[in-house]
Amino acid sequence: MLAMIESINSAVNNFIWGVPAMICIIGVGLYLSIRTNFLQIRKFPYAMKITLGRMLKKREASDGALTPFQAVCTALAATVGTGNVAGVAGAIAIGGPGAVFWMWISALLGMCTKFSEVTLAVHFRERNKEGDYVGGPMYYIKNGLKKHWHWLAYLFSAFGVLTVFGTGNATQVNTITTAIDSALYNYNLLSEDGAATLNLVIGIVLAVLIALILLGGIKRIGQVTEKLVPFMAIMYILLAVGVVVVHIGSIPTVFSSIIRGAFDPAAVTGGAVGSFFMSMKKGVSRGIFSNEAGLGTGSIAHACADTRKPVKQGFFGIFEVFVDTIVICTLTALVILCSGVPVGYGAAAGAELTISGFTSVYGGWVSIFTAVAMCCFAFSTIIGWGLYGTRCIEFLFGSRANKPFMLLYSLVAIVGATMNLGLMWSIAETFNGLMVIPNLIAVFLLSGVVVKMVKDYFDGKEEVSQ
Repeated sequence: MLAMIESINSAVNNFIWGVPAMICIIGVGLYLSIRTNFLQIRKFPYAMKITLGRMLKKREASDGALTPFQAVCTALAATVGTGNVAGVAGAIAIGGPGAVFWMWISALLGMCTKFSEVTLAVHFRERNKEGDYVGGPMYYIKNGLKKHWHWLAYLFSAFGVLTVFGTGNATQVNTITTAIDSALYNYNLLSEDGAATLNLVIGIVLAVLIALILLGGIKRIGQVTEKLVPFMAIMYILLAVGVVVVHIGSIPTVFSSIIRGAFDPAAVTGGAVGSFFMSMKKGVSRGIFSNEAGLGTGSIAHACADTRKPVKQGFFGIFEVFVDTIVICTLTALVILCSGVPVGYGAAAGAELTISGFTSVYGGWVSIFTAVAMCCFAFSTIIGWGLYGTRCIEFLFGSRANKPFMLLYSLVAIVGATMNLGLMWSIAETFNGLMVIPNLIAVFLLSGVVVKMVKDYFDGKEEVSQ
């Protein structure tokens, strides 16, 4: 039975994250870019000015809302995760250096997709019974499209609930326990027998922390993410930049391999990666999986922002993709490619490849840093996806289901800490991809609304949201 489930899931997963779906995601991003006259490029300086300027403004949000900075931190908390460390390494190993180029292309188009998602989420959001702002794909489908499209909203929410327990929680907790165990093993502070007990303790502690944060409401979530995300991102960026500076002389060669490898991967990998489409697929899927542009999940957090201008909040979507993929994922790629650590092209690889790049410069002590970084990345993802799952379950069953869901979501941390997850990751990844379908249909159908709102915004006639 398990083998049959694995076989079915593998077939669906290969399609969802394969060429057809990849073309759809790129196609919608290109379509939106053309309709907005490549807003993400034309208005990129403006987007940086708006977002950075609002981040520096210290102010309290109204009841049931987040500040714009807390909203983007909550969204980044879910996207900046272990995938930025392990996922990029895997893309380079299987797709060659050229995968990085296609990752950039997916991010460039994804900026416009995410801008559109965030703008629509704020424009079509609602207040729930507790007075909190609620929004996201299910709400812009419900409030923006005709009734015969509303089934898409329920489909998105159902896939979202099924996804969060695996992608957002169990696999992330498993990453935390693995990182801690590895660091302790390196210093001979942990035995194989003691690992099981330690992991159980870690799982229980994490379950308690997750419950305290989520049950504390949207305000507490925002307060945690606005402190955790900048800390972990800056710490990782500084050490990654250090590796690049040490190997600054190899930068031209690395960028040359990225560009050449995008169109002729065999020339760069010695034939280990010979397929142009494999390089493209790995780069694009890595970019999409990292920044979530097209999944619609990030817009759920942005819908909570205390703002009355949807388009202005939409520029945070551009900023978010830029930071996640163009900055952090690119730095990870440079750590691997500049440091000269051996890459087994054509074979699977993960965080250990990135860690090797760091240790080649900083030495063995960096394993402590990577353990801390991986824990921060994973924990922030758990909190961000906890919010997404809560909004999805609330849309399906009402706000009365929120607290039971939060408690169940918290307890899953113990499962993630103590069990071999195996098939769970693959199934969760499949449901994650399935969320793309209803969301992209809605964004495509509502593209005219986005175009009008952008025009009205720059003409000074934008309608403010309630």
